[in-house]
Amino acid sequence: MNVISFFAGAGGLDLGFQRAGFNVDWANEYDKEIWETYQKNHPHTFLDKRSMRNIPISEIPDKAMGIIGGPPCQSWSEAGALRGINDKRGQLFYNFIEVLEEKQPLFFLAENVSGMLSPRHKEALSNIKDMFKNAGVGYDLSFELLNVADFGVPQDRQRVFFIGFRRDLNIDFKFPKKHAKKVTLEEAIGDLKNTVLPAREKNYTNGEDCKILNHEYMIGNFSTIFMSRNRVRSWDEQSFTIQAGGRHAPIHPQAPKMKFIEQNKRIFVPGKEHLYRRLSIRECARIQTFPDDFKFYYNNVTAGYKMIGNAVPVEMAHILANQIKLHLESKGITEYIEVKSNKSVTKPEAVEAAS
Repeated sequence: MNVISFFAGAGGLDLGFQRAGFNVDWANEYDKEIWETYQKNHPHTFLDKRSMRNIPISEIPDKAMGIIGGPPCQSWSEAGALRGINDKRGQLFYNFIEVLEEKQPLFFLAENVSGMLSPRHKEALSNIKDMFKNAGVGYDLSFELLNVADFGVPQDRQRVFFIGFRRDLNIDFKFPKKHAKKVTLEEAIGDLKNTVLPAREKNYTNGEDCKILNHEYMIGNFSTIFMSRNRVRSWDEQSFTIQAGGRHAPIHPQAPKMKFIEQNKRIFVPGKEHLYRRLSIRECARIQTFPDDFKFYYNNVTAGYKMIGNAVPVEMAHILANQIKLHLESKGITEYIEVKSNKSVTKPEAVEAAS
Protein backbone atom coordinates (compact mmCIF):
# COMPACT_ATOMS: atom_id res chain seq x y z
CA MET A 1 0.00 0.00 0.00
CA ASN A 2 1.94 2.98 -1.30
CA VAL A 3 1.28 6.57 -0.28
CA ILE A 4 2.96 9.87 -1.11
CA SER A 5 3.44 12.69 1.37
CA PHE A 6 3.44 16.46 0.88
CA PHE A 7 4.67 19.05 3.40
CA ALA A 8 6.27 16.09 5.17
CA GLY A 9 8.26 18.00 7.78
CA ALA A 10 10.14 15.62 10.05
CA GLY A 11 7.72 12.88 9.06
CA GLY A 12 5.36 12.32 12.00
CA LEU A 13 2.42 11.66 9.68
CA ASP A 14 4.57 9.44 7.47
CA LEU A 15 5.85 7.38 10.38
CA GLY A 16 2.30 6.79 11.61
CA PHE A 17 1.26 5.50 8.19
CA GLN A 18 4.33 3.28 8.01
CA ARG A 19 3.42 1.76 11.37
CA ALA A 20 0.00 0.93 9.96
CA GLY A 21 1.56 -1.00 7.08
CA PHE A 22 1.69 1.65 4.36
CA ASN A 23 4.83 2.39 2.33
CA VAL A 24 5.79 6.04 1.95
CA ASP A 25 7.74 5.79 -1.29
CA TRP A 26 7.95 9.52 -2.09
CA ALA A 27 7.74 12.65 0.04
CA ASN A 28 8.12 16.38 -0.44
CA GLU A 29 9.62 18.93 1.97
CA TYR A 30 10.97 22.38 1.04
CA ASP A 31 12.54 23.47 4.35
CA LYS A 32 16.26 22.69 4.16
CA GLU A 33 16.59 22.66 7.96
CA ILE A 34 14.46 19.51 7.99
CA TRP A 35 16.05 17.51 5.17
CA GLU A 36 18.70 15.72 7.21
CA THR A 37 16.23 14.72 9.90
CA TYR A 38 13.74 13.37 7.39
CA GLN A 39 16.23 11.49 5.26
CA LYS A 40 18.08 9.82 8.11
CA ASN A 41 14.86 8.69 9.78
CA HIS A 42 13.14 7.65 6.54
CA PRO A 43 15.98 6.08 4.56
CA HIS A 44 13.69 4.18 2.18
CA THR A 45 11.67 7.24 1.10
CA PHE A 46 12.70 9.46 -1.80
CA LEU A 47 12.58 13.09 -0.65
CA ASP A 48 11.82 15.73 -3.27
CA LYS A 49 13.23 19.02 -1.93
CA ARG A 50 11.52 21.43 -4.31
CA SER A 51 8.64 23.69 -3.45
CA MET A 52 5.44 21.87 -4.32
CA ARG A 53 4.54 24.61 -6.78
CA ASN A 54 7.71 23.83 -8.76
CA ILE A 55 7.16 20.08 -9.09
CA PRO A 56 5.64 19.05 -12.44
CA ILE A 57 2.67 16.76 -11.99
CA SER A 58 4.36 14.26 -14.31
CA GLU A 59 7.22 13.85 -11.80
CA ILE A 60 4.91 12.86 -8.96
CA PRO A 61 4.44 9.07 -8.74
CA ASP A 62 1.36 7.56 -10.33
CA LYS A 63 -0.98 4.98 -8.80
CA ALA A 64 -0.40 5.91 -5.16
CA MET A 65 -3.13 4.50 -2.98
CA GLY A 66 -3.14 7.65 -0.87
CA ILE A 67 -1.90 11.22 -0.67
CA ILE A 68 -1.27 12.67 2.78
CA GLY A 69 -0.12 16.02 4.14
CA GLY A 70 -1.00 19.31 5.78
CA PRO A 71 -1.22 22.01 3.09
CA PRO A 72 -0.83 25.57 4.45
CA CYS A 73 -4.08 27.53 4.50
CA GLN A 74 -3.19 31.03 5.72
CA SER A 75 -5.30 32.96 3.21
CA TRP A 76 -8.70 31.92 4.44
CA SER A 77 -10.63 35.10 3.77
CA GLU A 78 -9.20 35.45 0.26
CA ALA A 79 -9.84 31.82 -0.55
CA GLY A 80 -13.36 32.17 0.76
CA ALA A 81 -13.99 34.93 -1.75
CA LEU A 82 -12.25 32.88 -4.44
CA ARG A 83 -9.55 35.54 -4.74
CA GLY A 84 -6.56 34.19 -2.81
CA ILE A 85 -6.18 30.66 -4.10
CA ASN A 86 -3.45 31.76 -6.50
CA ASP A 87 -1.31 33.73 -4.06
CA LYS A 88 1.91 32.22 -2.69
CA ARG A 89 0.17 30.63 0.28
CA GLY A 90 -3.12 29.63 -1.27
CA GLN A 91 -1.34 28.16 -4.30
CA LEU A 92 0.10 25.34 -2.20
CA PHE A 93 -3.37 24.28 -1.12
CA TYR A 94 -4.54 24.45 -4.72
CA ASN A 95 -1.54 22.36 -5.80
CA PHE A 96 -2.51 19.66 -3.27
CA ILE A 97 -6.00 19.47 -4.75
CA GLU A 98 -4.58 19.58 -8.28
CA VAL A 99 -2.53 16.47 -7.50
CA LEU A 100 -5.72 14.75 -6.29
CA GLU A 101 -7.41 15.67 -9.57
CA GLU A 102 -4.57 14.40 -11.72
CA LYS A 103 -3.43 11.33 -9.78
CA GLN A 104 -6.81 10.16 -8.41
CA PRO A 105 -5.50 8.23 -5.37
CA LEU A 106 -7.92 5.98 -3.55
CA PHE A 107 -7.88 8.25 -0.51
CA PHE A 108 -6.35 11.39 0.92
CA LEU A 109 -5.73 12.81 4.37
CA ALA A 110 -5.15 16.51 5.00
CA GLU A 111 -4.50 17.98 8.46
CA ASN A 112 -4.75 21.58 9.56
CA VAL A 113 -5.15 23.93 12.50
CA SER A 114 -8.43 24.42 14.32
CA GLY A 115 -8.44 28.14 13.43
CA MET A 116 -9.99 27.28 10.07
CA LEU A 117 -13.27 26.69 11.94
CA SER A 118 -13.52 30.35 12.91
CA PRO A 119 -16.85 31.89 11.79
CA ARG A 120 -15.01 34.39 9.59
CA HIS A 121 -13.64 31.47 7.55
CA LYS A 122 -17.00 29.77 7.04
CA GLU A 123 -17.23 30.54 3.33
CA ALA A 124 -13.60 29.63 2.72
CA LEU A 125 -14.02 26.31 4.48
CA SER A 126 -17.11 25.54 2.44
CA ASN A 127 -15.21 26.26 -0.79
CA ILE A 128 -12.30 24.05 0.24
CA LYS A 129 -14.64 21.18 1.08
CA ASP A 130 -16.25 21.56 -2.33
CA MET A 131 -12.85 21.47 -4.04
CA PHE A 132 -12.03 18.22 -2.26
CA LYS A 133 -15.39 16.69 -3.13
CA ASN A 134 -15.11 17.62 -6.80
CA ALA A 135 -11.45 16.71 -7.43
CA GLY A 136 -11.43 14.46 -10.50
CA VAL A 137 -14.06 11.76 -10.28
CA GLY A 138 -14.84 13.16 -6.83
CA TYR A 139 -14.27 12.16 -3.22
CA ASP A 140 -16.62 11.29 -0.39
CA LEU A 141 -15.35 13.64 2.30
CA SER A 142 -15.28 13.13 6.07
CA PHE A 143 -14.31 16.09 8.20
CA GLU A 144 -13.70 16.25 11.95
CA LEU A 145 -12.07 18.36 14.67
CA LEU A 146 -10.14 15.97 16.92
CA ASN A 147 -8.26 16.48 20.17
CA VAL A 148 -5.30 14.12 20.01
CA ALA A 149 -5.49 13.71 23.82
CA ASP A 150 -8.51 11.48 23.19
CA PHE A 151 -6.38 9.05 21.17
CA GLY A 152 -3.43 8.16 23.38
CA VAL A 153 -1.38 11.33 22.84
CA PRO A 154 -0.41 13.09 26.12
CA GLN A 155 -1.28 16.55 24.84
CA ASP A 156 -4.25 18.84 24.31
CA ARG A 157 -3.96 19.53 20.60
CA GLN A 158 -7.02 20.19 18.47
CA ARG A 159 -6.59 19.70 14.75
CA VAL A 160 -8.92 19.43 11.77
CA PHE A 161 -8.68 16.31 9.65
CA PHE A 162 -10.07 15.94 6.13
CA ILE A 163 -10.24 12.34 4.94
CA GLY A 164 -11.65 11.47 1.55
CA PHE A 165 -12.20 8.23 -0.37
CA ARG A 166 -12.60 8.24 -4.13
CA ARG A 167 -16.28 8.27 -4.88
CA ASP A 168 -16.29 5.19 -7.12
CA LEU A 169 -15.13 3.08 -4.15
CA ASN A 170 -18.36 3.72 -2.21
CA ILE A 171 -16.66 3.95 1.18
CA ASP A 172 -18.29 5.87 4.02
CA PHE A 173 -15.41 6.66 6.38
CA LYS A 174 -16.01 6.69 10.13
CA PHE A 175 -13.49 8.34 12.42
CA PRO A 176 -12.11 6.14 15.23
CA LYS A 177 -13.66 6.14 18.67
CA LYS A 178 -12.05 8.01 21.53
CA HIS A 179 -9.90 6.06 23.96
CA ALA A 180 -11.33 5.42 27.40
CA LYS A 181 -8.16 6.54 29.21
CA LYS A 182 -5.86 9.48 28.59
CA VAL A 183 -2.06 9.29 28.84
CA THR A 184 -0.52 11.56 31.48
CA LEU A 185 2.72 13.53 31.46
CA GLU A 186 4.04 11.23 34.19
CA GLU A 187 3.53 8.24 31.93
CA ALA A 188 5.00 9.99 28.91
CA ILE A 189 8.09 11.79 30.25
CA GLY A 190 8.43 10.89 33.94
CA ASP A 191 11.61 8.88 33.36
CA LEU A 192 13.41 11.82 31.73
CA LYS A 193 13.34 14.27 34.61
CA ASN A 194 16.94 13.81 35.84
CA THR A 195 18.98 13.56 32.64
CA VAL A 196 18.30 16.85 30.84
CA LEU A 197 20.82 19.52 29.78
CA PRO A 198 20.29 23.23 29.11
CA ALA A 199 21.24 24.34 25.60
CA ARG A 200 24.61 25.96 25.14
CA GLU A 201 25.15 29.71 24.78
CA LYS A 202 22.87 31.26 22.13
CA ASN A 203 20.88 28.01 22.24
CA TYR A 204 23.34 25.93 20.29
CA THR A 205 22.97 22.18 20.70
CA ASN A 206 24.93 20.01 23.11
CA GLY A 207 25.13 17.44 20.33
CA GLU A 208 26.65 14.16 21.40
CA ASP A 209 27.00 15.42 24.98
CA CYS A 210 23.27 14.84 25.50
CA LYS A 211 22.84 11.78 27.71
CA ILE A 212 19.61 11.00 25.81
CA LEU A 213 19.10 11.98 22.17
CA ASN A 214 17.93 15.60 21.88
CA HIS A 215 17.25 15.85 25.62
CA GLU A 216 18.13 19.54 25.96
CA TYR A 217 16.02 22.62 26.51
CA MET A 218 16.00 26.19 25.27
CA ILE A 219 17.44 28.81 27.62
CA GLY A 220 16.59 32.50 27.78
CA ASN A 221 14.03 34.87 29.20
CA PHE A 222 10.27 34.42 29.11
CA SER A 223 8.23 37.06 27.29
CA THR A 224 5.44 39.15 28.79
CA ILE A 225 2.99 37.26 26.59
CA PHE A 226 4.31 33.94 27.84
CA MET A 227 3.92 35.13 31.44
CA SER A 228 0.35 36.28 30.84
CA ARG A 229 -1.12 32.89 31.76
CA ASN A 230 -0.20 29.64 33.43
CA ARG A 231 2.12 27.50 31.32
CA VAL A 232 2.44 24.52 33.66
CA ARG A 233 0.50 21.28 33.49
CA SER A 234 0.78 18.80 36.39
CA TRP A 235 2.17 15.29 36.15
CA ASP A 236 -1.33 13.78 36.14
CA GLU A 237 -2.53 15.98 33.26
CA GLN A 238 -1.85 16.22 29.54
CA SER A 239 0.54 18.78 28.10
CA PHE A 240 -0.43 22.06 26.55
CA THR A 241 -0.11 22.05 22.75
CA ILE A 242 3.47 21.59 21.59
CA GLN A 243 4.08 24.58 19.34
CA ALA A 244 6.67 25.20 16.66
CA GLY A 245 8.56 27.84 18.65
CA GLY A 246 10.87 26.84 21.50
CA ARG A 247 10.17 30.04 23.40
CA HIS A 248 6.54 28.95 23.60
CA ALA A 249 7.32 25.46 24.87
CA PRO A 250 5.33 24.52 27.99
CA ILE A 251 7.04 24.53 31.38
CA HIS A 252 8.14 21.17 32.79
CA PRO A 253 5.62 19.64 35.26
CA GLN A 254 8.22 19.56 38.07
CA ALA A 255 7.30 23.23 38.67
CA PRO A 256 4.17 24.36 40.55
CA LYS A 257 1.53 26.13 38.55
CA MET A 258 2.30 29.81 38.05
CA LYS A 259 0.98 32.32 40.56
CA PHE A 260 -1.80 34.67 39.50
CA ILE A 261 -1.06 38.36 40.12
CA GLU A 262 -3.66 40.12 38.00
CA GLN A 263 -5.33 39.76 34.64
CA ASN A 264 -2.71 38.78 32.02
CA LYS A 265 0.07 38.62 34.58
CA ARG A 266 1.51 35.63 36.38
CA ILE A 267 4.82 34.91 38.05
CA PHE A 268 6.85 31.87 38.99
CA VAL A 269 6.15 30.83 42.57
CA PRO A 270 8.69 32.66 44.78
CA GLY A 271 11.38 30.36 46.10
CA LYS A 272 10.64 27.78 43.38
CA GLU A 273 12.03 29.69 40.40
CA HIS A 274 14.74 27.08 39.79
CA LEU A 275 12.07 24.51 38.88
CA TYR A 276 10.77 26.48 35.92
CA ARG A 277 12.35 25.35 32.67
CA ARG A 278 10.97 24.68 29.24
CA LEU A 279 10.26 21.13 28.15
CA SER A 280 13.24 19.66 26.33
CA ILE A 281 13.22 18.76 22.65
CA ARG A 282 13.09 15.04 23.56
CA GLU A 283 10.25 15.63 26.02
CA CYS A 284 8.32 17.48 23.31
CA ALA A 285 9.06 14.61 20.93
CA ARG A 286 7.75 12.09 23.48
CA ILE A 287 4.60 14.18 23.90
CA GLN A 288 4.25 14.18 20.09
CA THR A 289 4.72 10.37 20.35
CA PHE A 290 7.93 10.14 18.34
CA PRO A 291 10.02 7.08 19.32
CA ASP A 292 13.20 7.64 21.33
CA ASP A 293 15.42 6.45 18.48
CA PHE A 294 14.05 9.13 16.14
CA LYS A 295 16.93 11.63 16.09
CA PHE A 296 16.39 15.28 15.24
CA TYR A 297 19.34 16.97 13.53
CA TYR A 298 20.00 20.67 14.12
CA ASN A 299 22.69 23.14 15.16
CA ASN A 300 20.42 25.42 17.15
CA VAL A 301 17.66 24.02 19.36
CA THR A 302 15.12 26.42 17.80
CA ALA A 303 15.11 24.21 14.69
CA GLY A 304 14.45 21.11 16.78
CA TYR A 305 11.42 22.63 18.48
CA LYS A 306 10.10 23.83 15.11
CA MET A 307 10.26 20.39 13.52
CA ILE A 308 8.48 18.72 16.41
CA GLY A 309 5.83 21.39 16.92
CA ASN A 310 4.81 21.34 13.26
CA ALA A 311 4.47 17.55 13.14
CA VAL A 312 1.34 15.45 13.32
CA PRO A 313 1.65 13.26 16.44
CA VAL A 314 2.85 9.85 15.31
CA GLU A 315 0.25 7.92 17.30
CA MET A 316 -2.61 10.06 15.97
CA ALA A 317 -1.36 9.41 12.43
CA HIS A 318 -1.06 5.69 13.20
CA ILE A 319 -4.63 5.46 14.48
CA LEU A 320 -6.08 7.30 11.49
CA ALA A 321 -3.98 5.26 9.06
CA ASN A 322 -5.23 2.04 10.66
CA GLN A 323 -8.80 3.26 10.32
CA ILE A 324 -8.25 4.08 6.64
CA LYS A 325 -6.71 0.65 6.10
CA LEU A 326 -9.67 -1.01 7.82
CA HIS A 327 -12.08 0.67 5.41
CA LEU A 328 -10.01 -0.34 2.39
CA GLU A 329 -9.73 -3.94 3.55
CA SER A 330 -13.49 -4.09 4.13
CA LYS A 331 -13.74 -3.75 0.35
CA GLY A 332 -10.93 -6.20 -0.32
CA ILE A 333 -8.69 -3.40 -1.59
CA THR A 334 -4.94 -3.89 -1.17
CA GLU A 335 -3.58 -2.12 -4.26
CA TYR A 336 -4.35 0.79 -6.55
CA ILE A 337 -7.55 0.61 -8.60
CA GLU A 338 -8.02 2.62 -11.78
CA VAL A 339 -10.97 5.01 -11.86
CA LYS A 340 -14.09 3.20 -12.97
CA SER A 341 -15.64 4.52 -16.17
CA ASN A 342 -19.13 4.22 -14.68
CA LYS A 343 -19.47 7.22 -12.38
CA SER A 344 -22.91 6.34 -11.03
CA VAL A 345 -22.82 6.52 -7.27
CA THR A 346 -24.63 4.18 -4.91
CA LYS A 347 -25.00 4.74 -1.20
CA PRO A 348 -21.59 4.22 0.44
CA GLU A 349 -21.08 1.31 2.79
CA ALA A 350 -20.19 2.26 6.34
CA VAL A 351 -17.54 0.61 8.46
CA GLU A 352 -17.86 0.73 12.20
CA ALA A 353 -15.34 2.99 13.93
CA ALA A 354 -12.52 1.07 15.55
CA SER A 355 -12.21 1.30 19.30
